[in-house]
Amino acid sequence: MTRPNPAVAQSATLAEIAREAGVSAPTVSKVLNGRADVAPSTRTRVEELLRHHGYRRRRAEASRSPLIDLVFHELESAWAMEVIRGVENVARDEGLSVVLSESAGRLTPGRTWADQVAARRPHGVVLVLNGLDESQRALLTSRSIPFVVVDPAGDPGDDVPSVGATNWQGGLAATRHLTDLGHRRIGVISGPSRMMCSRARLDGYRAALDTAGLPVDPALIRDGDFHHESGYRAGLDLLKLPDRPTAVFAGNDLQALGLYEAARELGLRVPEDLSIVGFDDLPVARWVGPPLTTVRQPLTEMAEAAARLVLDLGRGERPSAATRLELSTSLVVRSSTAAPSGEGRAARFGAGS
Repeated sequence: MTRPNPAVAQSATLAEIAREAGVSAPTVSKVLNGRADVAPSTRTRVEELLRHHGYRRRRAEASRSPLIDLVFHELESAWAMEVIRGVENVARDEGLSVVLSESAGRLTPGRTWADQVAARRPHGVVLVLNGLDESQRALLTSRSIPFVVVDPAGDPGDDVPSVGATNWQGGLAATRHLTDLGHRRIGVISGPSRMMCSRARLDGYRAALDTAGLPVDPALIRDGDFHHESGYRAGLDLLKLPDRPTAVFAGNDLQALGLYEAARELGLRVPEDLSIVGFDDLPVARWVGPPLTTVRQPLTEMAEAAARLVLDLGRGERPSAATRLELSTSLVVRSSTAAPSGEGRAARFGAGS
């Protein structure tokens, strides 16, 4: 399709667009106003023609509801509550409300969700998942609804604003803490391999071992899913090894709690027999016994930054080019880590060593 002269494009009327699309003018109006009662194929055809003709909505058509949309791929953990708190903090200060939804574990929300968001016309959308497909992005862009991804699971694209944390540095700090204590056999329970944060934390673990002159032993690496149960199962697997690790970087706090349970079941004491480091610094990390050494990921601050960014984008206060923000992680040392005990050393090197 050849793009017409801009002067001609700006003069296109809804009736002309309707004739070209083979629909009625009221249908074009429904698309413009984000109504959900339009067939997806019709909406796509009309949206393309609107973009092709360079149609600009009048100010009244572009009015927004006092809302921020917040969508998760799942809402099962305290991790999500920290993100919700951050978005709520910004929304409250701005006199806005938050619409919360979940994509049932999918890393991209369904088409129905995008239609509903377009109909609501919020100030912006904060996505706690990988991102949007092309049709969803086109629909929100055509409504001038900005969106930002928090802690993207994969690569959201060069032109998608996102807010994350220094996951590699966090993995490095967690493992370096254990090597500095004298541990030489250090296990890791990573998260899902498809997620960028999991891969970055695991790479930080490997880098810390390399810096300490220690080999990376594949027998000490387990994949988890960032939930308590996977930490328990992987923990049992690691701790039942004939030459078990004396310390484990659990990848996140929920997996660390599962590892606590596995250690108790096997009669191992934390930190006397096993040192454990988590990642996130959820409130429960301070309450568990012993309190968990962990890497603080500033989840609430990340969510606040994403909410402010999406509102700034909506006001035109930031460039349209991609904005990638990374907030610093930091190690929080508590009581779940200590130097390896004499018993632990004997278990590693043999009683006669």
